[in-house]
Amino acid sequence: MTDYGEIWTEKAKTLLLNKRIMRVRYLSQDEANDLGWTARSIAFQTNDGTWFFCSADDEGNNGGALFTSNEDISCLPVIP
Repeated sequence: MTDYGEIWTEKAKTLLLNKRIMRVRYLSQDEANDLGWTARSIAFQTNDGTWFFCSADDEGNNGGALFTSNEDISCLPVIP
């Protein structure tokens, strides 16, 4: 049986492990519009040039929130 958790963890490690976050911002209104979204999510770029942004689901239907384990800032919300 295929262990998708293990497969996707390895892919995530390739993209994220030992990388530095170089830029952080919310998607612009134009970027959200291009995606057909009504909500703008946080986005960040790593030192290899890869951008990451949160989506409501894996089909990319709308912007999504990023939850954290930080007690003071537990969520980076979507914004209109």
